[in-house]
Amino acid sequence: MLRVGLTGGIGSGKSTVARRLVEHGAVLIDADAIARQVVAPGTPGLQAVLTEFGESLRAPDGSLDRAALARVVFADESRRQALNAIVHPLVAAQRGELVDGAAPDAIVVEDIPLLIENDLGAVFHLVVVVSASAEERVRRLVAERGMTTDDAWARVRTQADDDARRTAADVWLDNSGSPAELLAAVDALWDGRLAPFEHNMRTRTIVWGPERPALVRYDQTWREQARRLSARVAFAAGRYGVGVEHTGSTAIPGIRAKDVIDLQLAVGSLDDADTIRSALEDAGFPRPPGRWVDRPKPVDPDPAHWQKRFHGSADPGRTVHLHIREHGSPAWRCALLFRDWLRAEPAEAAAYEAEKMRLASMHETTGAYAEAKEPWFEAALPRAEEWAGRVGWSPSP
Repeated sequence: MLRVGLTGGIGSGKSTVARRLVEHGAVLIDADAIARQVVAPGTPGLQAVLTEFGESLRAPDGSLDRAALARVVFADESRRQALNAIVHPLVAAQRGELVDGAAPDAIVVEDIPLLIENDLGAVFHLVVVVSASAEERVRRLVAERGMTTDDAWARVRTQADDDARRTAADVWLDNSGSPAELLAAVDALWDGRLAPFEHNMRTRTIVWGPERPALVRYDQTWREQARRLSARVAFAAGRYGVGVEHTGSTAIPGIRAKDVIDLQLAVGSLDDADTIRSALEDAGFPRPPGRWVDRPKPVDPDPAHWQKRFHGSADPGRTVHLHIREHGSPAWRCALLFRDWLRAEPAEAAAYEAEKMRLASMHETTGAYAEAKEPWFEAALPRAEEWAGRVGWSPSP
């Protein structure tokens, strides 16, 4: 099952995207609809809201006067938080039941207006954000929903801004153009990413990068991509994880790299790594067959101390190499040392980039390219260790 979190500011066009995804075959779970159901007449949720906010919010037909409630909570942040404390747990419980009831091969799209505000991104394989300017959204709310301009702006201002949404978004759907353009973007998303992602999840298929080493310019979004992926890995690993770190060349600002996000998950033991294998695969990170060992460095030549587990990504839109190493092992330490040293020493980072570019031009495969870099690492390790001693570096927790 592929779980997609769909969000966007009020009036952004999120419902249009949701309808199109349903036409393609997605299972839609609408948090707003559930939020209405859990406070329907006769429910414990309605009684809890009336107890907190007063019987004056009960409409003549016994239902909740949602318009009157909105005027209260969108004018007072503490009142809005009190409402959320009642409604959100009820909505989450019902969402969970609906997810559990979906078919194993389903693409479940959860339409959650406050997904970002409630920091739910790690639960999903992808977060899709639908965007339109605040001014355009206010115009739509006034013209299409009959709100006053002041009410519309009050709603907009309580939600996350575009910077927060971009940070959380794996997919950004711009709805500033025509409806046809938005629908075309949704169609491309389904065919090019969501449907293949679900298939790869179900079949435990890894999406590998290009066979030939291709170095690209540093991408400013790599850091945020790694942060989102790390949160998903940490969520899946649960108590067995001892920290997730962005490592490898994409973690070094400014240098060219293969467009691959390397992550390091620390565990107490490789037995723990085996215990969480299924959880990581369910989170979108399949494990390929075979035995994985980092190349031993002179500081500790015993290959047994360099064993690890390796997972890739089922997402056709993002190549990931997830290295699982024992916390405190030499391989775990080296990955963090090289990253932090190269971040701190621009001249060394530039020399490493030059060597990478030279070797990439010489080798036909990424495997041969990776092997050819090993002598550079061995020669650089004493310099990195000297730096660590000089500045008092130690691995991050």
